Amino acid sequence: MSGNLVNLAAVNALQINMDRMNEIHHQKEQSGTTEFHPDGYDIQFDNVRFSYHDNLNPSASSESEMVLDGVSFTAKQGEVTALVGPSGGGKTTVSRLAARFWDADSGTVQIGGVDVSTVDPEVLLSAYSIVFQDVTLFNQTVMENIRLGRKDATDEEVLEAARLANVHEFAEKLPDGWNTLIGENGCQLSGGERQRISIARAFLKDAPVILLDEATASLDAENETSVQTALSRLIARKTVLIIAHRLRTVSGADKIIVLSGGKTAEIGTPRELEARNGLFSRMARIQREAESWSLTERN
Repeated sequence: MSGNLVNLAAVNALQINMDRMNEIHHQKEQSGTTEFHPDGYDIQFDNVRFSYHDNLNPSASSESEMVLDGVSFTAKQGEVTALVGPSGGGKTTVSRLAARFWDADSGTVQIGGVDVSTVDPEVLLSAYSIVFQDVTLFNQTVMENIRLGRKDATDEEVLEAARLANVHEFAEKLPDGWNTLIGENGCQLSGGERQRISIARAFLKDAPVILLDEATASLDAENETSVQTALSRLIARKTVLIIAHRLRTVSGADKIIVLSGGKTAEIGTPRELEARNGLFSRMARIQREAESWSLTERN
């Protein structure tokens, strides 16, 4: 009996692997032109709808699986546009569609008037500096992990990017300083230190579009403030799209897009949305109350 159970488990595991391989095989390959000449770097979403499809059974998709449903907004060059809202509202999906990690089901995503679905993904990504919450690092030195932002960068340029992201504060204390091997995926570093290396990469690349998805989530309040100060020096003439759950992170944004249930719930400046007494105002009030919470003695 036990042998049969083992064989059944092996067959089930094999079937899962085969399903995953078939899903990859059936995934539509993205393609596009290598000619990319946008008129500026405004990012425009026009009535965008998107759902995660089952590639083996596309007909299984339904309205209940819709992640974005008619989302429209413009993130202007030279401004910071923040995406906020409840978890599952579609914020991260928006950032992935902007960089063409996936293509929208309907509607258009444009950058500088060019439909991103018509541009080769590798060519398109040359215009983006991306810092996501999940950081990918390699068992190389601090310097070489930062240099991935621009492989032909000089040591002086790498060090300047590191300074802007406050990497020097911990790198110079490592056993071999900047030449310390940080382990696979940066296992020798803390979460905040790994995040700062990722931010330094973005500074080094100096692309016209910056995508930040909870980029300061692993930083303490002091480092978060210093990194935001550095970011403010770099956003001139750039398009900045930032995702944040902590609303104080986006208090200085030029525009806030509030996403809820895959729809655009509110759009405005922080001051306008606070005065509107809608979803953003309610979320801000709840966060302020949570931050003021403390343990008290119980009788």
